[in-house]
Amino acid sequence: GTPQKYDPTFRGPIYDRGCTDVVCCVLLVIAIVGYVVVGVVAWTHGDPRKVIYPTDSRGQFCGQQGTPNEGGSRLHVSASPIQICVSKCPERYLAYLSASRMPGEMEYYRHFCVPEFKNLQKAPIEVLKDRECPAMVIPSTPLARRCFPAIRAKAGVVMVGNETSYDDGHGHRRSVTELLEGAKKANVVLETRQLAMKIFEDYTVSWYWIIIGLVIAMVASFIFIVLLRFLAGIMVWVMIVMVILVLGYGIFHCYVEYAKLKGEAGSDVSLKDLGFQTDLRVYLHLRQTWLAFMIILCIVEVVIVLLLIFLRKRILIAIALIKEASRAVGHIMTSLLFPLCTFFLLCLCIAYWASTAVFLSTSNEAVYKVFNESACPFSRQTCNPETFNTSNVTKLCPDAQCLFAFYGGETAYHKYLIVLQFFNVFMFFWLANFVIALGQVTLAGAFASYYWAFKKPDDMPAFPLFSSFGRALRYHTGSLAFGSLILAIVQVIRVTLEYLDHRLKAADNKFAKFLLSCLKCCFWCLEKFIKFLNRNAYIMIAVYGTNFCTSARNAFFLLMRNIIRVAVLDKVTDFLFFLGKLLIVGSVGILAFFFFTQRIKLVQDTAPPLNYYWVPILTVIVGSYLIAHGFFSVYGMCVDTLFLCFCEDLERNDGSPERPYYMSPELSEILLKGNLEPSK
Repeated sequence: GTPQKYDPTFRGPIYDRGCTDVVCCVLLVIAIVGYVVVGVVAWTHGDPRKVIYPTDSRGQFCGQQGTPNEGGSRLHVSASPIQICVSKCPERYLAYLSASRMPGEMEYYRHFCVPEFKNLQKAPIEVLKDRECPAMVIPSTPLARRCFPAIRAKAGVVMVGNETSYDDGHGHRRSVTELLEGAKKANVVLETRQLAMKIFEDYTVSWYWIIIGLVIAMVASFIFIVLLRFLAGIMVWVMIVMVILVLGYGIFHCYVEYAKLKGEAGSDVSLKDLGFQTDLRVYLHLRQTWLAFMIILCIVEVVIVLLLIFLRKRILIAIALIKEASRAVGHIMTSLLFPLCTFFLLCLCIAYWASTAVFLSTSNEAVYKVFNESACPFSRQTCNPETFNTSNVTKLCPDAQCLFAFYGGETAYHKYLIVLQFFNVFMFFWLANFVIALGQVTLAGAFASYYWAFKKPDDMPAFPLFSSFGRALRYHTGSLAFGSLILAIVQVIRVTLEYLDHRLKAADNKFAKFLLSCLKCCFWCLEKFIKFLNRNAYIMIAVYGTNFCTSARNAFFLLMRNIIRVAVLDKVTDFLFFLGKLLIVGSVGILAFFFFTQRIKLVQDTAPPLNYYWVPILTVIVGSYLIAHGFFSVYGMCVDTLFLCFCEDLERNDGSPERPYYMSPELSEILLKGNLEPSK
């Protein structure tokens, strides 16, 4: 943790370096090979059709060509364990007892029986006992190749189909509310389906406008970054003023809407009384909504103004650092495109993890068990439906049947499926963190080569970004694997804690919930600290080529020796970058809001008709933030690298002709005066 001494041979990122953390590199390679093996085994045993196509009571797929059941949907009867593949869902109430007494009705009912059911003269009690037909069918609607009860409410009256009662087959009429308990989850699914269908319709009519909004956000972000290159100081102050004005306009608009709703019928209903509504436009007719928006914007505005007042001198220092970062990015323009490479590799990690998870979850085999009505020694034992009729079981237990029970397996592979799923999640975190680390160390090496060039940009290498990327992969794969491994372990622990918290929600053990909350908070803080430490350790790796532990230790103590500068510069620049993202996202979001709500008269007829206008608006806002974050992440890494190099420069040199600073004159003029001047 001792300060660096003057070294006349030091000229920035060391080229003569060796491999670091080789053991972790070997572990990563072994883990990747194991991950590929797990994926191959999962793809061999898995069957994604189990996710797409439902199965009947025998475990056979519905709607799959070439299978015994080519019907499109599965009819699940909640009153009995029978599940049947049908060509279409039932459209009316009908009990088997009623249908068996009328030949015409029986022809209709046969569509909802097993394909082997041919004997129409068979006693109804025998048919139901052999589970060849359901006891009753009710009006249903298809969803994801499954038939769900068509439950809806009209004027406060619960209806299934268009009926409020049904015939139970014994000549009695029963209320459909008796079906609700067994179909509550189905009703939730249907409501979700309706919401999903409306959202999908909104996307189909607005997708090109969403793309236009994202292109506008990309162009605005690029223009903002280019302007920062030449007008960093002016742009930062313009950005601050624009954010304040946008927030001020938002407050004014909320007040106008709040005052406009005064006296209107229903506008004084509270948000609590209204409850959750899928159509968010309902909330805009409430005064309480606009009052809440106005209070939130006022708080944000006051906080930003107070921060600007108390940090006005520090903002000047941060602007100087941003100017230097702008010059560095200007000399390495390819750095703005590098996040696309990181994004592509992250997409590969996500795709491999998701596909492996699907194949692992569908690797189970159909398990058949013996079901019987009378006493039988083979009850609930596994069986083979192909040889069941010729086995001894049917002789000893005449009423026994070999039916599909569940998906599972008895092999070692099936027993350890949960372990393989855990390994899949762990490897996803490890590889995703490794990809992010590779991007950070590549950018750090490129920007460090700019800082440590005495004559900028003449002393810089020809292709700093590509040379930094090559050094990172050739020498420091192990160090990047080490840092990402530590972070992955913490993230997996956090995921496990979230899973336990989800399972304990229904429990009444308050001490366990309190302990779990404390653990979640502690590991959240630990993850944030490790991310901060890793980021700075990767900068030291890019500059000095040391192993991960040495780099992390040197970075930590270097930051501790400059803790005031860290608190002042790092957080202020983060705050300014946040304002930049807020300006871009807010501007594009406001433009999308006025366009999709048809409040721009020039293009009022161009806006598409929507069920929920918040769907494209939220999509544009989230996409704009991701785009802006991608551009500003390069600047953030550049500022962090230059700041760490600046601290190293202060410890190595003193500004004399024999030991001159490597920082630019503009940067030294701001950073080396007043309270921030280093002690001689």
